[in-house]
Amino acid sequence: MNPEKVVFGFFIVLAMTLNFGFFLGDIDNPDHHHVYELAAAIFVNFAATILKFGDRSQVGAVLLATSLVADLQLIAAAIVWGFVLYVEQSPMTPSVMASIVSLSGGALVANLVSVLLLVIETVMLRR
Repeated sequence: MNPEKVVFGFFIVLAMTLNFGFFLGDIDNPDHHHVYELAAAIFVNFAATILKFGDRSQVGAVLLATSLVADLQLIAAAIVWGFVLYVEQSPMTPSVMASIVSLSGGALVANLVSVLLLVIETVMLRR
């Protein structure tokens, strides 16, 4: 067992599960989506992205691309959340929450592709 690969896989799967945890719930209900869960998803996605910079293979390039897409979508969700609450200073409406959760859903798809690629690469690995 390679500890480096364990850490790599851990952060990729944790990024997906945290994003799924934020995404789960009614799409327009702000009570079902907590800001700390979004912040945790962003932080872990950044950590997973940094770990993917070391992989120089073709699959590594696709893994990095999926991670960058997830980061971009989660940052956009955080910007929308912050803009509505602190710039516009308006309460969270169901339509704004639906936009935030939709952006998180896009990141979830990118994370799912990343995990699938990791599983496929692991299965194809010869001993």
